[in-house]
Amino acid sequence: MQALTSAILGAFVLYAASWYFGLVDGNFALLLFLASLVTGAYWLAERFYFLPRRKAAVAALEANDAQRRAELAKMGIAQVDGDVSEAKVRLLMQPWWLDWTAGLFPVIITVFLLRSFLFEPFKIPSGSMIPTLLVGDLILVNKFTYGLRLPVLNKKITEGNKPQRGDVMVFRYPPKPSLDYIKRVVGVPGDTVAYLNKRLTINGVVQPTAAVPEFFDEDSMRYFKHYEEVLGGVKHRILNDDDRPAFVPGADQFAGREGCSYTIEGVTCKVPPGQYFMMGDNRDNSMDSRYWGFVPDENIVGKAIFIWMNFSHPKRIGFFN
Repeated sequence: MQALTSAILGAFVLYAASWYFGLVDGNFALLLFLASLVTGAYWLAERFYFLPRRKAAVAALEANDAQRRAELAKMGIAQVDGDVSEAKVRLLMQPWWLDWTAGLFPVIITVFLLRSFLFEPFKIPSGSMIPTLLVGDLILVNKFTYGLRLPVLNKKITEGNKPQRGDVMVFRYPPKPSLDYIKRVVGVPGDTVAYLNKRLTINGVVQPTAAVPEFFDEDSMRYFKHYEEVLGGVKHRILNDDDRPAFVPGADQFAGREGCSYTIEGVTCKVPPGQYFMMGDNRDNSMDSRYWGFVPDENIVGKAIFIWMNFSHPKRIGFFN
């Protein structure tokens, strides 16, 4: 069992290292699922096979010790050297290969269930959601608001609520589903979304905005035009960059593009059934649905709700819109 366990643990380490160095496309949900299965199998083996065997060995040791003491007592020897207490402790102790498998199962399965069905942590990797979310923000994603999904398969098992305009949503990036993206829901199924001359219109209604003081981006050391926008009843802040044109350069050939029209003023799209149009709050610095298309319902991961840490800006902890 030691050799088998070493091989299994080595395979996990090799996969993690290959993922870290970019040699393979990692899938953390799959890795956690497999770890739960493997450690769960060891946990069951420990509970119903290995631990009973160790306890039986301890019982045999105690019986032999008691028999020896009884035989010596018959011969009139009351003082007997030797204490089996330390030997009993060693016999009951888990070997390393069970300690690193069965011993970790309760922690791994707890993390797996929490991450799969309740909340998943996510780190903001880019500035596409500035000013709402900054690079380095560590956030929690609600996994049950939009309906529970089976881990790995991502198949919905409860209906939940439908994503609403204004929600900040994490989803699997349609061109490469192994990547998680985060953007704001701008258009829901059936909507006609227009982003022309840097103004957002939904179903012919211009979404209200109000200018607020300019935003200073510490990374680029620049000021940007800063607005408060109301989308689906949700007030949030957006940025515009005067140096960027309104038109969308280099849009992909995505499914449903026939429902979109691109002009020098921007883009207008009809959102297909079961799909969503996503945009970043940093409007001129976001690769979003304008470029790569719509997000299907099956790609939804969850609703982003809470910043639980940013090591560079600890005061940012809290809920956001």
